[in-house]
Amino acid sequence: MPDFKLHSFALSGNCYKVALFFALAGIEWESIFVDYLGGETRTEEWRKTINEQGEAPVLEHGQTKISQSGIILDYLAEVTGQFGAQTAEERRDIMRWILFDNHKFTSYYATLRFMYGLQKSGETPVVEFLRLRAKAAYAIVDEHLANRTFMVGDRLTIADLSLAGYVFMPEDTGIDHSAFPAIGAWKDRISSMPGWRHPYDLMPGPTSL
Repeated sequence: MPDFKLHSFALSGNCYKVALFFALAGIEWESIFVDYLGGETRTEEWRKTINEQGEAPVLEHGQTKISQSGIILDYLAEVTGQFGAQTAEERRDIMRWILFDNHKFTSYYATLRFMYGLQKSGETPVVEFLRLRAKAAYAIVDEHLANRTFMVGDRLTIADLSLAGYVFMPEDTGIDHSAFPAIGAWKDRISSMPGWRHPYDLMPGPTSL
């Protein structure tokens, strides 16, 4: 039986960040489907036994149970020795980009994708706001990647895996991704790595609302 269990579902880019770590690291893991669309994470039982924050992913490793994708990635880098920092300075830089991802790069894009790509909201003032903020965050990352292979150092780290959570999701967001060529090249580098799989092939559950 695998040492790692991940509570996850296919539509979640935050879950994909962790699943992708396992795939690229070549680590066996057990996927436990979370019926997020059915309201499982909002139940009293879920919040008492799995995660009081009512969110996925949740990692179980022995007696350790961790939520929040950035913290999970940091933990996995520590216990597996893969995709982590090699110096204290690198660790700070990795955490800087993970926090930026959680606060801006993923947050705006993921909400835009949910409303526009999955709920089919059409154009609304909220969608326009989210798209502008997502494009601003994309521009920052694209500029950072313009003259480098990966986000930190010269190798894949958990900073890349955090930022990669939603960029492989196929739903339309109304964003012209050709405007961000460095991100496109970075995506190609990641998807050409041994073990890479599309999120809908890697995680369980429905792929539409």
